[in-house]
Amino acid sequence: VVALRVSETRTHKPRTYPARLARVMGLASCFRPRDMSDDTPTKKRKTASTLEANRGIFTADENAMIDKLLGCGQDHLFSSWPAPGTDDDDKRRFLAQAAVCDAGYPGGIAQYVANAKKLLQESKDGVNPFDGWTPAVPDGIVVEYASKEHVELESEGMREVGSAAFVLVAGGLGERLGYSGIKVELPCERSTDSCYLQLYIQSILALQQRSAGEMPAHRSAKDVGIPLAIMTSDDTHAKTLDLLERNDYFGAKKEQVTLIKQEKVPCLTNNDAHLALKDGDPYALQTKPHGHGDVHALLHTSGCLDRWSAAGKKWVVFFQDTNSLVFRVVPGALGVSKQKGFVFNSLCVPRKAKEAIGAITELTHTDGRKMTVNVEYNQLDPLLRATINKDGDVNNDKGVSPFPGNINQLIVSLEEYKAQLAKTGGQIEEFVNPKYKDASKTAFKSPTRLECMMQDYPKSLDASACVGFTVFDNWVGYSPVKNSPADGVGKFEGGNPTHTATSGEMEFYGCAAKVLELAGATMAAPVDFAANGIVVPSGPKVVLHPSFACTFEELKGKAGKGVKVTSASSALIVEGAGVKIESLELDGALVIKACPGAFVTVKDLKVSNKGWRFEKCGADAPEIDRLRGFVIEKDETEELVFDQPGAYTVP
Repeated sequence: VVALRVSETRTHKPRTYPARLARVMGLASCFRPRDMSDDTPTKKRKTASTLEANRGIFTADENAMIDKLLGCGQDHLFSSWPAPGTDDDDKRRFLAQAAVCDAGYPGGIAQYVANAKKLLQESKDGVNPFDGWTPAVPDGIVVEYASKEHVELESEGMREVGSAAFVLVAGGLGERLGYSGIKVELPCERSTDSCYLQLYIQSILALQQRSAGEMPAHRSAKDVGIPLAIMTSDDTHAKTLDLLERNDYFGAKKEQVTLIKQEKVPCLTNNDAHLALKDGDPYALQTKPHGHGDVHALLHTSGCLDRWSAAGKKWVVFFQDTNSLVFRVVPGALGVSKQKGFVFNSLCVPRKAKEAIGAITELTHTDGRKMTVNVEYNQLDPLLRATINKDGDVNNDKGVSPFPGNINQLIVSLEEYKAQLAKTGGQIEEFVNPKYKDASKTAFKSPTRLECMMQDYPKSLDASACVGFTVFDNWVGYSPVKNSPADGVGKFEGGNPTHTATSGEMEFYGCAAKVLELAGATMAAPVDFAANGIVVPSGPKVVLHPSFACTFEELKGKAGKGVKVTSASSALIVEGAGVKIESLELDGALVIKACPGAFVTVKDLKVSNKGWRFEKCGADAPEIDRLRGFVIEKDETEELVFDQPGAYTVP
């Protein structure tokens, strides 16, 4: 594991500033950075004189950092600095933080300020980023899960998966969900309490186990496994590392997993791109996340891409932190990338016209430039109205927009990706979104910053690059958990997906049940279940461990027509690559676990017991239960556990 060192921050003792200074700045109790655009030459000379007097206490590197800041117009950062001997440790703390920001941005702070000035001016001028561009539906494939085409694509993808590396974007805490921990530690369902990171790593290990025997293309899978890089942040890095170490990396080799930590970027106080100081601390820059687009630069600078390339890897698969269904569609999507020759493939879902989700769009400029990129929904409709369709974004004869919905699960071709990042340093096109105080656009309500998004990588590619999409239905590939229970109620009342822990758990069970049904099983119909102010379909609680089956064809060969689950309250948990269910009638709860090397055939088994039930919980319940609004009461369970290799038949 590559664990980036987090700089130690000394505790700052607040200083008292003259009341006159506070009045000038419109503040009663805290210090804010001054806008030096109105400073007189006398004041600037005084600042410069005091700063020069401090030079002697700093190292050459610290003085070089001061010069960088002065060189890009950040004199105001030093305007309150006292003479040497006062707050010297705090001054060094400030320069250390500035150095981290400088090192963490391609081109350093000077380039950040230059980019900010340009984007802030364009924002003020109201520049339309799509001026001169005409949209069209890009190249891509809509895949029906379990169809003949899908089975063929999965087979193609499984021949490639041993040559893939995976990247998990996990820089966020669970605060938006109402969860105090990191999101990847949140259980994706309570039947087994498997957390998201556990599910993801076990899915990768299952793919690895099935691809390691392929030679010679997948020799790398046998030698070094399928690698996983996890992008963390200051907020999540230590907790992610701790989660991995406490759980022995969930069965992965330690060297398979690399943590790459994202740094934050400085905030900006005005259109001149003056960097903001923290409220109440003149020796700390105010910083915020730069966006998940930083993952590209981190992969480039960390050496991951070089190592993966040397190990024979050909693909990089990106996925998000709380989408439990993504590995259901990865093999098929990888097959599409191989078949179509995509250097960049966006996994998508069907999208209703004007639905609040970005859309994959081909854009052609009047000067001949062409690119296939994500266009935000509030930009797509006016763009269509202004160019090719006066009605804007409308549904086609299938009831969906022809522009598919982007879900930020991406597949790139490694060699082209590596070469492109070598040219750009991994820098992704940025944007700025200042909140102005008034129509003059001269002052901000609060500091802003530059941001970038991982899906904007194709903007750096030339027109000849083969970029496209793969669409799977939501039920099988997209069930994010990103909203709190309170926000979920608002979504539910508006007729929109809630994307809460409640819906995420039910959709996880529902997906597994529907996959079994498509394989020929008979599954009890779901019933409505109310929790946390929303109503969700609740059918049999089915958990198919990643080790059981990686593709639809494999699952169909292990469980299908002989499986009958007769009640919506039933629970079926299956773990182990060697399990095969020929015939089963279930009304209750059944758990089957088989260790590696154990081959279990379930034949003519009937299980009837009290099973498991959902019980609503109150505000005094543990945090994880409150997020869902229920607990699972396990009244009675039939457990078949095979912890020794061998051949078994049940009953």
